[in-house]
Amino acid sequence: MCKNKHLTLQERLTIESELWRRSSFKKIALLLEKDCTTISKEVRKHIEIKETGSRGKSVNNCINRDTCLKKRICTEYCIQTQNKYCKYCKMCNKNCNEFIEEKCLKLNRPPYVCNGCKDYYSCRLTKYIYDGAISYNNYIENFKETRSGITITKKEIDNLNNILVPLIKEQNQSVHQAIINNEDKIMYSDKTIYKLIDLGLLKVRNIDLPRKVRYRERRKQNKNYYKVDKKCLENRRYEDFISFIEQNPDNPIVQMDTVEGTKGGKVLLTIHFVNCSFMLAYIRENNDSKSVIDIFNNIQKLVEIDKFKELFPVILTDNGSEFSNPTKIEFDSNTGELRTKIFYCHPSSPFEKGSCEVNHELLRRILPKGESLDNLTQEDINLIMSHINSYKRKKLNNESPHSIFSKMYGKDTVQKLGIQKIEPNKVSLSKNLLKK
Repeated sequence: MCKNKHLTLQERLTIESELWRRSSFKKIALLLEKDCTTISKEVRKHIEIKETGSRGKSVNNCINRDTCLKKRICTEYCIQTQNKYCKYCKMCNKNCNEFIEEKCLKLNRPPYVCNGCKDYYSCRLTKYIYDGAISYNNYIENFKETRSGITITKKEIDNLNNILVPLIKEQNQSVHQAIINNEDKIMYSDKTIYKLIDLGLLKVRNIDLPRKVRYRERRKQNKNYYKVDKKCLENRRYEDFISFIEQNPDNPIVQMDTVEGTKGGKVLLTIHFVNCSFMLAYIRENNDSKSVIDIFNNIQKLVEIDKFKELFPVILTDNGSEFSNPTKIEFDSNTGELRTKIFYCHPSSPFEKGSCEVNHELLRRILPKGESLDNLTQEDINLIMSHINSYKRKKLNNESPHSIFSKMYGKDTVQKLGIQKIEPNKVSLSKNLLKK
């Protein structure tokens, strides 16, 4: 495979030309020595929309365009006076109240664009094109933008101020000392904190840092920082997970993930029991590892250590920084007893915990992506999960996750976890559930 991480202009132009030749993603990937998914993501991410129409005819997306007999619906006097029917007018789709959009079904499968389509010059639908030059220009602009500052919300700044101001200004601790003693609350490196101070975003100033004032700024070094502590991945990689499951095939698997609302707002921790599709969710103020650890410690208090071990023999999660302190989840904080095993998926590989991702689709029906979670309480989340877990599944032989989980671990365990059974005809996955 090519070592270059980013696609060059020439590679993008090659992708464009090969698409016009009707080459498959696999063939293009072999040609460029890239992964097939890299080509697929590149094409789908940089689709350009063009309203070109066909030879001699304007663009028209209406499904009834071939049989429509409407005239002069644009204005009192149609702007296309030379055309007898409005179906030949560029403004027809925007002004007709009987307009029904037609979408080309070919766009639902690779290559997802109109490049190389045999009907390109005769089709009157909107064209979806991959243009290598435009794609490269957009990439350059985005590349510059991502390096032109720090993405941080006011809430995150307030949280940092609450932690750092007393420690640095009042107790005269260093930035490094403050960070290592609060690693579960501060999810930033020393360098990032210093940069925030330099930008004047925190209430701590350089004058409050004697060593920072005394020493001149060091040369910048090109380092690739990894958000998760690499040490936590040792013996916990996905290959280790596969090996562990092969040796312990009877162990049920639990998948763990984070669901975000708006950037910087409250988040959910989801815990998915693969064998029965049962899912728990917990609201968190901040997306840090301390909140995750606190949730598991609280679950142990509710169900006792023996039941905890039965529920969580092995946990599979992603590489998010909120999961970067696995030992505090794996071991009982009071006795030091091993209570679970944690493993990590490969980066950018959500399919490795696909069962959890599929169940998130039900959650997103009630809490659409991008919608704030700030006004929700844990009682609200328990109600949502009660409805989702009472939703019967075909793969469970038309039983609900609540029913299967209760049989496996006991009804009292379900009640302790805050999940209630909802009658089948009262189950709602509507986003209006909490408004009732």
